[in-house]
Parts: sequence; structure tokens; C-alpha cells
Amino acid sequence: MDRGLFITFEGPDGSGKTTQIERLKVFLKEKGYDAVLTREPGGTAIGEKLRAIVLDKNNTEMDYMTEALIYAAARAQHVAQVIKPALESGKTVICDRFMDSSIVYQGYGRKLGDCVRIINEYAVRGCFPDITFLLKVDPAVGKRRIKADLQDRLELEDLEYHKTVFQAYEELEKQYPRRIIGINAERSIDEISAEIKEHIGRLLGKS
Repeated sequence: MDRGLFITFEGPDGSGKTTQIERLKVFLKEKGYDAVLTREPGGTAIGEKLRAIVLDKNNTEMDYMTEALIYAAARAQHVAQVIKPALESGKTVICDRFMDSSIVYQGYGRKLGDCVRIINEYAVRGCFPDITFLLKVDPAVGKRRIKADLQDRLELEDLEYHKTVFQAYEELEKQYPRRIIGINAERSIDEISAEIKEHIGRLLGKS
């Protein structure tokens, strides 16, 4: 490959993305790859400030389009400042959420439609993941894994909203079967990790 590998993790809140991302970084390091871990919204000083605004549970008056644009703005900064430079230098980037999150949470969940995809295509400027792991867990199970007092503004949305988001993820999985790999995240941590490593191992073997 002319650049580093771009790996993203998606899934409902409480699906265990953080644990699997950390495990994958260790695996890649053992294989001799320099991996950069990052997250969305965030990943940069500007992005973290935008994250604080968009996820603040006190911002109950936030308009849905405002929400979508904040996510896209944070992503544009993230791609320009962190993701693209790392990939161009040959590093592997592992990102906790990316453009797919906006499509399902705002496009489907907020019913903003295809404008969310269009906005984010401008934001990422051609920088798309090579592979995306969709950690699949029942939204009710994922929601229970996060203590109520620790839930952010989107995590506090009702279960119906999160079910819509999950269904949208499954729709994206069908649309992009070569990129989005659905993983049953209701199994043990070791089983999930082994499946992810198997996919990455095959992908690295082709590069």
C-alpha cells in the first residue's frame, strides 16, 4: 500500500469498542506496525472542544442540523490534522467512530437524510477507511452497560432512537460488505478480539 492502513470501529454505545481497539493496537505493534489510536468526535484540540459541546447533556436545545455540522466540523479538523498526515507517513490509524457514525446517528436517527453523507464527504476529502469493524450488540444491552450518570447527550436518547441507529448500521453493513465487517459483540472479549485479528491479518497479508 502507498499509505498506512485506516481502520475504524463502529457500533452502538456500550459495544466494547475501546477494549478491542486497545487489543488491536497491541497486536499490530507485535507485528511491527506503528499504530495511531484516535477517536471521534475529538482527536485534536479543536475536535475535543467540539466534542464537549455536542455531547454535553445540558445542551438539550441543540438543533439536529447543528449537531450534524459540529460532528462534520470536528471530523474535517481530525482528518486534516491527524488522520491524513499519519496515513501518508505510513502509520496505521485506528479510529473509534468515523463518518458511518454520522450517517446512522444523524442521517437515520435524526432523520436528516442523505445531506449528512454529503456534508461528511466534504469533511473527509477522500479519506475513507480501508476496513470498518461493526461491533454488534443489542442496543438495550449496550445501553445497560453504561451507568446512567455517565451517559452523554446522545447516550441518554431513548431506546427507540438507539434501535433506529442499530438498524441503520445493519443497513450500511449490507451496502458496503467488502469494507464493513459485522462482529457479534455479545461474546467474550477474547473471541471478539480473535475474529478481528484474523480479518486484519488477512488484510495485511494482501498489502
